[in-house]
Amino acid sequence: MIDSPRNANSPTTLLARADRYAAGKALRLQTPRESHADCPPATGRDPVAILAEADGARIPELLPIRYQRMSASAFAFLRGAASVMAHDLAGMPQAGVPVQACGDCHLMNFGVFYSAEGRALFDINDFDETLPGVDFTVDLKRLVASVAVAARDAKAPDKRAKALARSAAKAYREFIHELAAQTPLEVWHASMDIKSEVKRIDDVKLRERLLSTLVKAKKELAADDNFPHLVETGGGATQIEDRPPLIYHFKGESEKSQKIHAHSAFFSYRQTLLPERRALIERYELADIAMKVVGVGSVGTFCAIGLFMTPDREALFLQVKESLTSVLEKIAAPPQGLDQQGRRVVEGQRSMQAASDAFLGWTQDKATNRQFYVRRLKNRRLGAIGEVIAAKALEAYANLCGRTLARAHARTGDPARLAGYMGTSEMFDEALASFAMTYAEQTKADHARLKASIDPQTGLPLPRGA
Repeated sequence: MIDSPRNANSPTTLLARADRYAAGKALRLQTPRESHADCPPATGRDPVAILAEADGARIPELLPIRYQRMSASAFAFLRGAASVMAHDLAGMPQAGVPVQACGDCHLMNFGVFYSAEGRALFDINDFDETLPGVDFTVDLKRLVASVAVAARDAKAPDKRAKALARSAAKAYREFIHELAAQTPLEVWHASMDIKSEVKRIDDVKLRERLLSTLVKAKKELAADDNFPHLVETGGGATQIEDRPPLIYHFKGESEKSQKIHAHSAFFSYRQTLLPERRALIERYELADIAMKVVGVGSVGTFCAIGLFMTPDREALFLQVKESLTSVLEKIAAPPQGLDQQGRRVVEGQRSMQAASDAFLGWTQDKATNRQFYVRRLKNRRLGAIGEVIAAKALEAYANLCGRTLARAHARTGDPARLAGYMGTSEMFDEALASFAMTYAEQTKADHARLKASIDPQTGLPLPRGA
């Protein structure tokens, strides 16, 4: 007979499903569902100053590109302002159901990827800000706010923007209820097959276009415009072609501080892979490394591409992204002993994604004290599928993002407690929609503040009152 310590300090996940649902429902007493509509005016805080807090850790020459991209629209501002929203959410109601949070959960942080088995899956894209032990409402509020901001940027009336945000929240809630009825293994193996999801779209022409793109993306990877062009050097070696200011090598004196010891960093990275994947990467040799400016919020951090080649000149591109402290530390304490930000990102991604990149690992550069995570360079054509759906069928896309976030949270949190807290009525959805509209208005004001602060000479924001 095996003695069981369950009666002492047993985790709530070992309670029966009905008991966990009841525990989630009880949380409404301390944080009523309608309280999530609260979004007090962000008085006394300067969004530009909050953004500038991280500038000291970024490459100075790239900061004008960061602020240029954020100035393009209110939605672009929201994309790059995860730190601002984390600052705001830290003082807002939380339900009390922790999950592994993405931390930067906006509409454009989802995409399509191929699993190891060759299935095209829709999932969360970047995990730079991921952190465990964060209330589920943090991710969900950022998602619904991004829906409202994107709709308003597309000139949708406010009534429509609110309806779209409400629909995304409802999609999240209803899928959580479905997952709460499943076994832990069923939840773990749940995934969002993009072909099945595309078939939900009413527009026949759009469906056909997207399915065609899926086929082309798999067949014509070499033509992907996200992959850098290669050139032959005078000595017959192959390297990445420079396309400044977005792809470049470290050549000038001013760029010396940006360099890392690539061979040492990649050797360290290989030790973080599973043995069979380490055997795979060891069939390639590092041939070149170059900076590649990506995204909005990531601009200014060290983001590079490593070109690996086999003796038969077959190329593999790995992306190296610098990992800074998560903005979610404004909301929740990091795990004890966390000393490698790249590992934080990798472990968060593996926890939340249905099928993570086989090359996902972490490393560091001892000379510069930079920490990184490494992954395979993403297929741009696959990523464009989400952008097309978002532009042509925003409601379908927003709902897909809502369900995808629910699946990710159900893997690392307790779907029964989540379901119990949110309930079966639309009260929670309505509260989130009201929050989204208020925060969209705040984002509009923050975006205007940033645009007005940009110095046309330097491309950088001036301090308030300068």
